[in-house]
Amino acid sequence: MSISSGRQSQGSAGPSQGTTGASADAAEPHVTVFDVVTDLRRDVAAVELPLAIDGADDAAGQRSRLVDQLDDHLLPRLKELSSPAVVVIAGSTGAGKSTLLNSLLHEEVSEASVIRPTTREPVVVYNPQDAEIIEGTPLVATVRSVANVNVPRGIALLDAPDLDSVLDENRETASRLLEGADLWLFVTTAARYGDALPWRTLEGAMERGATVAMVLNRAPKASLTTVRGDLLNRLREHRMESAPLFVVPDAGPHEGLLDASSVAPIERWLRTLGGADRARSVILRTLRGSLAALPPWVDELSEHVEAQHTAAVRLRIATEAALPQVAQATRLVVESGRLALGAVETRWSQVSEPARLDKSISRSGVARGSARRGRSREEHLQGLTDTVREAATAILTVATDDARSALRDALEALPGGRGLVPEVTEAQDDAAAQQAVDAWVEAARADIERVDVAVGKQNASAVRAFGRDGLTAVLLASAVGLAPAEDLLGRLLGNDGRDLSPEVTSRLADAAEAAVLAQALPVLAALDHPALADDAAIGLRVRLAELAQLT
Repeated sequence: MSISSGRQSQGSAGPSQGTTGASADAAEPHVTVFDVVTDLRRDVAAVELPLAIDGADDAAGQRSRLVDQLDDHLLPRLKELSSPAVVVIAGSTGAGKSTLLNSLLHEEVSEASVIRPTTREPVVVYNPQDAEIIEGTPLVATVRSVANVNVPRGIALLDAPDLDSVLDENRETASRLLEGADLWLFVTTAARYGDALPWRTLEGAMERGATVAMVLNRAPKASLTTVRGDLLNRLREHRMESAPLFVVPDAGPHEGLLDASSVAPIERWLRTLGGADRARSVILRTLRGSLAALPPWVDELSEHVEAQHTAAVRLRIATEAALPQVAQATRLVVESGRLALGAVETRWSQVSEPARLDKSISRSGVARGSARRGRSREEHLQGLTDTVREAATAILTVATDDARSALRDALEALPGGRGLVPEVTEAQDDAAAQQAVDAWVEAARADIERVDVAVGKQNASAVRAFGRDGLTAVLLASAVGLAPAEDLLGRLLGNDGRDLSPEVTSRLADAAEAAVLAQALPVLAALDHPALADDAAIGLRVRLAELAQLT
């Protein structure tokens, strides 16, 4: 695979800055590795995982690490291959990383101490002649930088925090810096080389194609042969037999720099990496490994995105199936007349005598009463309207609460369903129900107004004898199933009243059913998230195909 930097502008008549893969037609723009990785970074950063299904948290962490890897290492490297190769000095707590770095540089540039954690601030050290190239790179922007003439040209030494630091921030920084390195100089000791964490970290580095060297620091003379042999066996077991192994003898209790002879082999090895051509070969080898490691990483992330879509489909089916039964049961309650039982019946009996309802129709069947009597009846019947309103509000409130309970039961049994149904307070429920009932009452009053303007002596007499609000109260009581109100409405308005009552009943049933079904809307809106679409992973899949052509 050929690796080049930069991006050729479309329509350029000049030669490409570099291409990868098959030759393209001269009239078409060449696509570089930089192009593909830039597009990959965009699509990976755009990945969203809205549903809390198994693996979603791990996938989110994987996405963040991949973006960091692309930002900190691959894209800067592809954009500017001449930048120094980054050699990260890594290891566990107390391995002596900072002391080793200082000794290699013959100068105290990184704080070394027995107090843990030691490396609080990462330090990158580079040759002064590389300053112009390295300044402004993402690496220098995130760590403290020091120029030192003892660093070979073409490389930069980075002292990273401890892999097993007690501070979360230090561990995260160490992991991020390691993923952006071209070469690892891993420092361990006779007491710590068997720890599991460093080997897991080294395996990850090898999978990404990083070059690794091992330093056995503070090696005790008495057990050096045994420890070195065991360490070499471990390197072979982890397919790292080609990794250089340097041994730094135990200097005993001391402060300051190590003896120059003890670190001389490491110095010589670093100088073999120095120089533009040799450093570039290290960078290219690491880049090839990093690029080859991308497809499995991106493929796994794509599978997580597709798993989100699969979970969303199941949740949508469950949502749409959960509420029709509740809606049907609520409609049945409204249409059966059960709302009239109890409070509405009691209120009717309380207002019948003061409103003289038994004297409201003459022997000829026409409503009896003056406009003054009509105003009096309106006042008495206002309480009936309030009671009907309360009964209707209660059924809508109960229905919406039942709907959310049914939704929760259906969704929380499925992956990703927990928390999809919004939490609603009792006050919010009451307000929504009152709003719907107010609209229902106003619609009934509008019906009575239409009756009032209609031609007919019977209707005009009824409106005069009860007033519009009084007649509306009778209509509402009739609509919720109160038989005496239904009978009175029919006698007052004839067929107009008999036809009107079931219409108003049906409107309330429709409102209750709509209130039930509306509980699914926030859930369905959440499931309409673009990240849950059936083609949400298509961008990542396209990038995988492009990477396959490059590797």
